[in-house]
Amino acid sequence: MWIAENWKDYEVIDCSKGEKLERWGEYLLVRPDPQVIWDTPRSDKRWKQKNGHYHRSSKGGGEWEFFHLPQEWSIQYGELTFRLKPFSFKHTGLFPEQAVNWDWVSSIIKDARKENPNRQVKVLNLFAYTGGATLAASKAGANVTHVDASKGMVTWAKENAAASGLQDAPIRWLVDDCVKFVERELRRGNTYDGIIMDPPSYGRGPKGEIWKIEDNIYPFIELTSRLLSKDALFFLVNSYTTGLQPAVLTYMIQTALAPKYDGRVESSEIGLPVTGSGLVLPCGASGRYRIISR
Repeated sequence: MWIAENWKDYEVIDCSKGEKLERWGEYLLVRPDPQVIWDTPRSDKRWKQKNGHYHRSSKGGGEWEFFHLPQEWSIQYGELTFRLKPFSFKHTGLFPEQAVNWDWVSSIIKDARKENPNRQVKVLNLFAYTGGATLAASKAGANVTHVDASKGMVTWAKENAAASGLQDAPIRWLVDDCVKFVERELRRGNTYDGIIMDPPSYGRGPKGEIWKIEDNIYPFIELTSRLLSKDALFFLVNSYTTGLQPAVLTYMIQTALAPKYDGRVESSEIGLPVTGSGLVLPCGASGRYRIISR
C-alpha cells in the first residue's frame, strides 16, 4: 500500500463504527467512511471535542452539524496551501491520501528538469477537482492544464493556487467535459509529458454528458494515452470505485500503454495512517505508469 504519511496539518486520529475522527489543522471533524466496518472503543477524548460532524441519513445524503468551526480555513502540505470548507456530502475540498500521488508526480517532474533544466514539462490533469495534483505539478516546475466539468471546483482550485503562491504560474484553467476536451486536443495535435486522471464513479458533464466509470474508463485511458508526447514521463489513474482494484488498474494501463511506450506499471491501494491504532485506513487505489524510454 502507498501511504500518505508526510502530513503535518492533517491526521486520522481514530476510526470506528463507520466514522473517522480527523484533525484538519487545528480543527477536528467526524465524517462517515464506508471502509470503517469495525467496532472498536472510542477511547480518544477528542471524539467529544469535534468542531464538525457529518451525519449520514438513512435516506441518502446527510447534513453537517458544526461546533465552533469557521466557514473556511487553510492547511498546508509542504509548500502547498489548501483552502477548506465543509460542503455537500461530507467533503471538505481535499482528499489528503492523494498526497502520495502528488509526491510521486513531483519527483518525476523535478528529476526531468534536473536532467534538462531547459525542458518544458507539460502535464494534463483531468477530473482535476480543487487542484491538489495541479498545484504539486506546478510547484515542481511543470506547465499544467487543469480540466474539470464543475466551474465551482475550478474556481476553488484557482483560490488554492493563489494561496500557494502560484497565481502567476503557467496553469490553464478549463471548465470542460474531460472526454470532449481530450478528443479536441487530439484533433489539434497537442501532446503532454504527463497525464493524471481521477475519474468519478458516475457524473455528468456541463451539458448533461453521462460518465459511468465501468463503461467509460478503459476506452478513455486508451484515448487519453494518445496525447502522450514522444518524450513522455508518466501516466496516473486514481480510483475510488470499489470494482477498480489495483490489479484491474494494472491490467488496463498495461494493455493500453505498454504496446506504445516502454515503461513500468505499478498499482496499489492508497491509504492514510491512523495515529490512534498504528494501522492504515484504505482510501481507494491508484495505477501508475512510469515511462522509461522509447
